[in-house]
Amino acid sequence: MIASLGMYDLGPLQAANDRFWDLIRRNLGHGPARLTRDRDLWEIWQDDALLLAQTCGLPYRARLKDRVKLVGTPDHGLPGCAPGHYNSVMVARAEDVRSDLAAFDGAPFALNEALSQSGWAAPHAHMSARGLRIGPRLATGAHAASALAVAEGRADLAAIDALTWVLLEEHRPDLTGALRVIERTAPTPALPYVTGPAGDPAALAQAIAAAIAGLDPATRDALHLRGLVAIPKAAYLAQPIPPAP
Repeated sequence: MIASLGMYDLGPLQAANDRFWDLIRRNLGHGPARLTRDRDLWEIWQDDALLLAQTCGLPYRARLKDRVKLVGTPDHGLPGCAPGHYNSVMVARAEDVRSDLAAFDGAPFALNEALSQSGWAAPHAHMSARGLRIGPRLATGAHAASALAVAEGRADLAAIDALTWVLLEEHRPDLTGALRVIERTAPTPALPYVTGPAGDPAALAQAIAAAIAGLDPATRDALHLRGLVAIPKAAYLAQPIPPAP
């Protein structure tokens, strides 16, 4: 069996995620002693031995919906979002004089990857609904790298996962201080926990909910965990799949 909490596993948070997993494992009564951090996320998501992982809404509906089972969605208490939902923070350089998103029509855009709900699908839908074009794309591989690309002038605009933005504000103020929020996209279901073909979603959901409640306040606050929400599969599949960037 393998388990991964790799979507929000910044270096300063790894010890907190280890404590979270230890509680989940104890509540569940079985599972690997350690989280897997040395494998590609796509390999983990598609491994038949998967016990627990967290994925993104776009990979789930585009490729994983018939391979993994939804367990539940964490609520991070994000501003302007219903429980279990999140959005994208559209950011530009702090010194960029453009204050309206319309002024970024056709501007160079940094994205973490093509199959990212917050980094690509959400901003594509947000700008398309306003009749705006996304300009030349720069694929960076990570939200923090997209933020850095904008700060360094290699792109003019990026969409950052709202929780990642909060974590960067806490742990990389040097980076977020060089940027400015232009707009936020509409909320969508947040990153769900999933299990493999042999997993028991109900047992895992119970173990995770109990673990969140049982975490010490400092760890719970560090991970921005407020609870676990049951968001149906249909809510994830209802979100549009964007064209490839």
